[in-house]
Amino acid sequence: MKKIYHLSTCDTCRKILRELDPPPGTVLQDIKTEPLTPAQLEELKQAAGSYEALFSKRARLYKERNLREANLQESDFRALLLEHYTFLKRPVTLANGAVFIGNSAATTAAAAEALHR
Repeated sequence: MKKIYHLSTCDTCRKILRELDPPPGTVLQDIKTEPLTPAQLEELKQAAGSYEALFSKRARLYKERNLREANLQESDFRALLLEHYTFLKRPVTLANGAVFIGNSAATTAAAAEALHR
C-alpha cells in the first residue's frame, strides 16, 4: 500500500506533494480533516520504530506547552500524537514497506523513489 499522511493547510506539505507526484492509487490522508486512528498510529509506529520518531518537536503546541522541559516517554508521545494532528512530523509516506518521515530533501527524494517503484 502507498499512503501519505499530510496536512492540506501546510505549505511545505503541499510543496512536497507536488514533488512526490503520487501515482494513481496512492491514498492521501489529510490529518486535520481525518485524524490518525489508534490503529493507524500503531502501524506507523511499527514502521518507524517508535512514537518519538513520528513526533514533531517543532510543533507550536510543543513550544507553547513547554514540553521540552518534560521527560516524555513513548506513552506520552503516543497520547500527544492522538490528541492533536500538529504533533505528527509531516508528511509521513508509506510505500513498499518503508516509511519516510518529515520534509528533508533526502527524505523527500527517497519517498518519491519508493512511491514510483
